[in-house]
Amino acid sequence: MPYKFTFDLSRIPRFFFTEIARLGYEKKMHKKAGDTMYRMLRKFKVQEATGLNLTDAIVLLEDLVEMQARNLIERENFTKTKKRALFLPHCSRKYMDNRCKATFDSETPSYKCAHCSPDCLINRAVSYAEKKGYDVYVLPGGSCVPKILKGKRYEGVVGVACGEEIRLSGDLLKSMNVAGQAVPLIRNGCANTAFNLETLVNVL
Repeated sequence: MPYKFTFDLSRIPRFFFTEIARLGYEKKMHKKAGDTMYRMLRKFKVQEATGLNLTDAIVLLEDLVEMQARNLIERENFTKTKKRALFLPHCSRKYMDNRCKATFDSETPSYKCAHCSPDCLINRAVSYAEKKGYDVYVLPGGSCVPKILKGKRYEGVVGVACGEEIRLSGDLLKSMNVAGQAVPLIRNGCANTAFNLETLVNVL
């Protein structure tokens, strides 16, 4: 868990994320935190909804804006790619114990979803992505990404993670000339993390 704080953005209206992408890209807000950022935090009552202090809320907002800006910049290149992969966080599985029947492949390294729980967020994401032709990896951590990329040579990658991990992975993708798209976690932590499946579907 890269952040030193936990958060749950599930109570924030989805329009908030669209708005920060638009404003952030136009104003380069993540590079110059100022009155605009404070106004947005107050407008969407981010502190009240998340329980974060102002400093942590700004860090989170900066990462979300950076993520959306990169998505916009990379989108055209990404749509031209053929060989694609999806990286999902294992902590979004419904169960983190033996009730989850996923098997771990230490060579890859990633979990292979066994589709054991129909209402599992990871199961639903894996099923959709595989139908779209993606290779899917359910990762125990971001450190697995370089090994997979070096071995498989993907042209395009979609990653689901917190902003900090996506920022680090984005730098890696850029250095390897791989087009990337990111989907943020709306709830982080070490277990029961969550992302918006509709957002993922739209990105894929």
